[in-house]
Amino acid sequence: MIKEFAIPQKIKRKFIRDIYVNREFSWLLFNKRVLDQSVDLTNPILERCKFLSIFTSNLDEFFMVRVGSLVNENLTEPTETENKTQLTAAKQLDGIAEVVRRLYEARAVCYNVLRKELSSVGVKILRASDLTPRQTEECREIFQHHVLPLLSIMVLDAKHPLMQFENKRSYLICQLERDGRRTIGVVAVNPSLDRLYRLSGEKKVRLIPLEELVRLFAKYAFTGYTVSDQMLLRVTRNADFDTAIEDTDLERDFTEIMKQRVESRARMGIVRLEVDRAESKLKEFVLKILKLNPKFCFTDERFFDYKFLFSVGNYLPREEAAKLKYPPFKGAIPPEVAVAPSLIDLISARDVFLSYPYDSMDPVVDLLEECSKDGRVSSIMITIYRLAHHSRIAELLCRAAENGKQVTVVIELCARFDEENNLYFANKLQEAGCTIIYGMENYKVHSKIISIVLKDGEEVRYITHLGTGNYNESTSRQYTDLNILTADRAIGEDAVAFFRNVSICNPDFTYERLLVAPKTLKSGLIRCIDREIEKAKAGKGGSILAKMNSLTDKEIIDKFVAASEAGVRIRLIVRGICCLLPGVPGKTENIRVISIVGRFLEHSRVYSFGDGEDRVMYISSADLMTRNTDKRVEIATPVLDTRIAERIDGILQTMLSDNIKARKLCPDGEYRRVEMLGEALDAQEYFLAHAAQK
Repeated sequence: MIKEFAIPQKIKRKFIRDIYVNREFSWLLFNKRVLDQSVDLTNPILERCKFLSIFTSNLDEFFMVRVGSLVNENLTEPTETENKTQLTAAKQLDGIAEVVRRLYEARAVCYNVLRKELSSVGVKILRASDLTPRQTEECREIFQHHVLPLLSIMVLDAKHPLMQFENKRSYLICQLERDGRRTIGVVAVNPSLDRLYRLSGEKKVRLIPLEELVRLFAKYAFTGYTVSDQMLLRVTRNADFDTAIEDTDLERDFTEIMKQRVESRARMGIVRLEVDRAESKLKEFVLKILKLNPKFCFTDERFFDYKFLFSVGNYLPREEAAKLKYPPFKGAIPPEVAVAPSLIDLISARDVFLSYPYDSMDPVVDLLEECSKDGRVSSIMITIYRLAHHSRIAELLCRAAENGKQVTVVIELCARFDEENNLYFANKLQEAGCTIIYGMENYKVHSKIISIVLKDGEEVRYITHLGTGNYNESTSRQYTDLNILTADRAIGEDAVAFFRNVSICNPDFTYERLLVAPKTLKSGLIRCIDREIEKAKAGKGGSILAKMNSLTDKEIIDKFVAASEAGVRIRLIVRGICCLLPGVPGKTENIRVISIVGRFLEHSRVYSFGDGEDRVMYISSADLMTRNTDKRVEIATPVLDTRIAERIDGILQTMLSDNIKARKLCPDGEYRRVEMLGEALDAQEYFLAHAAQK
């Protein structure tokens, strides 16, 4: 096992105050855990390559969104502090720059390790210095015929002013000389170009990256000039635009507003510069013209974007590549679902539980297909946040509408970076006859719910799907999510009321069974915590077991602290951001926090209070973040079926026993490996093995 990278304590202390951890720092620690997976030898080599690429993509989005938001805040409210560690935006930005610089260094080390291991399995990623004269000539031919025609090349002068560097696009900038005059040349690298090119001959796969070709040969495109210096660069632009609108503005089409705001990303301010030269006058020139603080300039001598690592296996024979990846897996179909003649009738008789990706999403899709044709089905209502690019869900909703069903779709146009995809599907669904609703006031609708209303003669019945993840066939095979399909009448009536309230922009409603943000979700969960506190004070014990992506809501954090002080046993599985520091004597000593980063993205949210017959359990679309509890429309549904509650509890207990992928958050702010006691247990692999038995 290769030693994992650690952030020095002196840096951590800047982001930790008492029992609170700064949100941005905690996210960077999460992404470090992703990077650690790239050198975790329990993962196959091609999967470790993917983890390094995912780390880079995550960091790109972090700069576009979170750093972008802090830059905006520093301009508009420079004295404001965040509510947990009391850091201003400027102090957070300073700390982020310091941590990220170390993460760049760690990424370079990880890539070098991976490059060496790839070579040992037959794939050599070449540098310019590795090329023989024959290979250099072959690379020149590749550049001449496959790369140069797609490059955009210009010099900067009065008729060719400085170009607007596009977000996340690579450029080569050159110092040019001709007839004693100096000027700047710019080569814009076309993002449609292949990232890797295979050289001919020999059994071993030899690949030359696009960046190496550009560094070697792009200068020859400036005919008549002498190139005295060159540097690759990439800028990252702020993508944190405001999605709020005036709901009283009836004359403007919201889809057009969103199209304009998505397009505006290309012109927003620059928050990061990446270069391949640590010291260069060209770097100084670019920093000056961009008016960017040098602390947000980062150096990577090889690549800015590591997505090419996803494709490395394509150059190996299929059988060889398969040995270097996770074994293929297809989600199971629960036995009772597989043999059911009608899913409507099955769910009417008993609740059905699905745990993605170990269970397939097909039953949900099949239910919609059955509903699109069944004469008993009167209406289908669904919330959509992110869809697959080729969505069967969308196709079936269209079919249902075309078959005369009343179909209502609440589609969130402000789902970050999926806005264009959702605009496309909103138009497609509307054309098919679906009623489209774009949300509720200025709250994002992040809920995951399908309400199906059936009419058998005079009787009205309901089937409701409630889940923790999107209606997205692609991510259902990559993300862990929990789903309940139920015919419970109270939940069904709540679901219909939910869609009615969304349609009339009424967030101020109390439901019988469902907890719905922004009105009742947080207060409902706090009541459950208070119940455990009272039990502990009465000497009857008290326990909380919860799983989520992120924990940042200070009100809930403080309530967890109060519960810990009262003696409540609290176990939290938090994949990403955790702003609560566990194990602090006298305050959080009864709280344990673990994070699991593995093959699948842990995405399900579960909030469980008490044990056995006394247990109250919810699954939810919401993390315990202020943005979810106060600023979004979210749903938590009670798990009413004791059989399903026991299964979910078993899932959580298995995750708490993980000693391979789990990392424990310690009182000093460090995530450390869980001590291995007894047999090795990788929770995700355990679930895969059990699903395969189905």
